[in-house]
Amino acid sequence: MNYSDLVEQIFAKKSFLCVGLDTDIQKIPQFLMGEEDPIFAFNKGIIDATAEFAVAFKPNLAFYEESFAYGLMSLKKTVDYIHQKYPEILVIADAKRGDIGNTSERYAKAMFSTLKADAVTVAPYMGMDSVEPFLKYNGKWVILLALTSNKGAEDFELMEDANGEMLFEKVLKTSQQWADENKMMYVVGATQAEMLADIRKIVPNHFLLVPGVGAQGGSLEKVAEYGMNDNCGLIVNSSRGIIYADTGRYYAEAAKEEAFLLQQRMLVLLEKIDR
Repeated sequence: MNYSDLVEQIFAKKSFLCVGLDTDIQKIPQFLMGEEDPIFAFNKGIIDATAEFAVAFKPNLAFYEESFAYGLMSLKKTVDYIHQKYPEILVIADAKRGDIGNTSERYAKAMFSTLKADAVTVAPYMGMDSVEPFLKYNGKWVILLALTSNKGAEDFELMEDANGEMLFEKVLKTSQQWADENKMMYVVGATQAEMLADIRKIVPNHFLLVPGVGAQGGSLEKVAEYGMNDNCGLIVNSSRGIIYADTGRYYAEAAKEEAFLLQQRMLVLLEKIDR
């Protein structure tokens, strides 16, 4: 999926929603535990219920890797299912990989050739050679961690140099020498919404993946106010607020309702864009 395809999908669906598939086996409705693959069964229910409102699905690999081979097979089945039934929807592997040399090349191959994700989150703090292997894949996206919502962001990301430039700003500026907005996005936490205005001055055209709306307390409207550009330029993720809206037999219906409510708010925000 290229930049234009993503923009077209956003305005066709009137949504910039990403549904995070942070599938915790401890939270899956009990009636699904009798399925051959409860994780995949749960994901399939969520995907089918929310696909009409979502432009992306984002499985968080930690929730699959904890079960080793079993969880990774569930992940692979999930990604394949999305591609087969909803090929227009972006699949983001939330892996936060970050290494160099052959290790980075293997990570890239695992995410793009084996898993067949459309995009992967990458930690940029080892520099260009940790990101470059991911950029070699045509038609794939690299999503660099820029400014995250966690308290620990203050430890490094917000550190200022002698000129008052913060480390995350340096990441944004330097990484634009590696790829443009057609191959690279950035992660910016929703609870950092006010800083999006300054981020947009540095990366006016790139898509921003924004987690933290919903259960983590980020404001969708604030994110749009400061971060939206003429092409929307936002993919806003909600995980727990959607997939665990109900933990019983009607979990999929509840997820659909939550996704719909978010999409309706996004519709209003997109209507403000003069295209």
